[in-house]
Amino acid sequence: MAISRKKKEELVAHYGELIDNTSGFVITEYRGLTVAQISQLRNKLREIDAKYVVTKNTLLKRTLTDAGWPVPEELLVGPVAVAIANGNFPGTAKAVFEFAKEFPDILVVKGGIMDGEVLDVSSVKAISELPSMDELRAQLAGLLVQPATGLVSVLNSATGSLVNVLQAYVQENSDDAA
Repeated sequence: MAISRKKKEELVAHYGELIDNTSGFVITEYRGLTVAQISQLRNKLREIDAKYVVTKNTLLKRTLTDAGWPVPEELLVGPVAVAIANGNFPGTAKAVFEFAKEFPDILVVKGGIMDGEVLDVSSVKAISELPSMDELRAQLAGLLVQPATGLVSVLNSATGSLVNVLQAYVQENSDDAA
């Protein structure tokens, strides 16, 4: 069934809006996923402010070209859908790979694009294994708190040692006086 010119223009505009607000996206082949499974993936991605969009390859290529993004011709073959990250590309990639584990024969990660660079599957997989922003913030907070904790321990230790030295001195002097 042919798509009207108006509908094509609407799709290109829609893809353009999505791409304008993204840090990157994961390109998948979704051959055989049911509507319920796609909805399940969309719900999972929505939790991390990402979207999963079934695309028309020629229109996505045009949108990428118009937006100045690289066009990964070899990845845009067959039934393609993209998981679009809105600021959390590692989290989006992680969610897609976790979902793909459940349906390995029907959802295949083909690659991705992040910050204007085309990524192969292994690169997207490596990025998906990075800690999330929340995990990084927790690690940073731990690093910031660690020196203060060490300082408190040293001060407690020094105070305790000073008290022990003074107590030993007092005890030695009191033994000498007796």
